[in-house]
Amino acid sequence: MANVEMSKQLQDQINRLQQMRMQLQMIIQQRQQVDLRLKEIDEALAELEKTDNKTPIYKSIGAILIKTNGKNMVSKELKSNKENLELRKSTLGKQEDRTKEKLNELQEKVQSSLNQKNGSS
Repeated sequence: MANVEMSKQLQDQINRLQQMRMQLQMIIQQRQQVDLRLKEIDEALAELEKTDNKTPIYKSIGAILIKTNGKNMVSKELKSNKENLELRKSTLGKQEDRTKEKLNELQEKVQSSLNQKNGSS
């Protein structure tokens, strides 16, 4: 009976391990998307710096381009978006670190349980 319980407990740990791996993959993908968006914003800000205040600037809203009220407004909006994305990136980085730590702990528990089971067989 103890072997059946141990097997169920081990199976639960393995399931949690797989779920945690998927969660880590999702976090990594989100962080990569944020990194990509930050790069796009940096490139847009760099291009804005090259323009003068008289240059008409358009921004994409859905499938259309809308003329904006000028370089300064767009620059402020991009910088605000960048700030928010940097905060999101930081949060995702911390979440990724915590998840990796938990994942390693759980992996060690599963490995230890497997080693004990193999040793007792």
